[in-house]
Amino acid sequence: MSDTTEGPRRRRPRYSGKYPRRFEDKYKELNPDKYPETITKVLAAGKTPAGTHVPIMLGEILDILNPQPGEKAVDCTLGYGGHAQEILGRLGVSGCLLGLDVDPIEHPRTVTRLRDLGFGEDRFLTQRANFAGLRTILSSLNWSGADCILADLGVSSMQIDTPARGFSLKISGPLDMRMNPQKGRPASDLLATISTDDLALLLRENSDEPRADHLAQGLAGRRFEQTTELKEAIERLLAKVGAEEREKSIRRVFQALRIAVNAEFAVLETFLNQLPSSLNPGGRVGILTFHSGEDRRVKKSFQEGLRAGLYASISDDVIRAGSEERRSNPRSTSAKLRWAVKAIASTSPEHSDP
Repeated sequence: MSDTTEGPRRRRPRYSGKYPRRFEDKYKELNPDKYPETITKVLAAGKTPAGTHVPIMLGEILDILNPQPGEKAVDCTLGYGGHAQEILGRLGVSGCLLGLDVDPIEHPRTVTRLRDLGFGEDRFLTQRANFAGLRTILSSLNWSGADCILADLGVSSMQIDTPARGFSLKISGPLDMRMNPQKGRPASDLLATISTDDLALLLRENSDEPRADHLAQGLAGRRFEQTTELKEAIERLLAKVGAEEREKSIRRVFQALRIAVNAEFAVLETFLNQLPSSLNPGGRVGILTFHSGEDRRVKKSFQEGLRAGLYASISDDVIRAGSEERRSNPRSTSAKLRWAVKAIASTSPEHSDP
């Protein structure tokens, strides 16, 4: 008889399968230092690595804003800070950039990153605030206005690629969609309490959804706790629709809910109304939009400002990302860029031509 004592039996590790279930394991791009080869492969395939934010139309925006040493600039939607970093570099040591963002999760991370790059408080000011209050914020800083203003209205890649934020269609997460999770109510609450007629109107106005009435009948008044629950419900409602069109409708529903949850159109209109008074004479503004509802509002505001003599010139048409950028960064495909330059002095409408 053997006198050896066996220890407790250890269970053999369970085979996790080829496709990991955890988001952190599935998207190795979230850990670029550990998986550099994955980043290389994703970029080579013309895709944006999860959790990575690539500033859209950076060159075009720098040309439009033309930041000069000593000037004051505002990034109304700081996000990851890709645009802000390049603008800061052009403002020089005598210039200053104000970065605004409502996101309590990503904002402090970006501030830390830019501080670590050497942009101190003498060059880089920041507030966690909504850009709808831009004029008030500038007054609190004793700024008469800004020379350059940028507003990138897209959802940042970090928000999209984090399931807990409720924006992602790839991985299940709580149906939230709030830019600031500490304020307002999540998309799950909105859907659970909205009427069929109101939801149909919301889908038409916020995303130009052609099947708004049918989708509203099947979704209004229902509570969906997870993003995938809502996605699957839409798929069932559109089972007879082609896969490509069905996918477009899913994205439009998510977009419409996000806009409503964050009151994005109301915020944009408030910002546009105070924009001329937030610019110094000759100041430049660039606005990146990502769907027709935003672009229509920007276009109309700029045209009205030109007729009123508030702007000296505006973009004749939208500027889009070039083919190479669209290939390397698919999230730039839907982006539209418009610009305006404030008049040096107010003129009457009949003398508003630059």
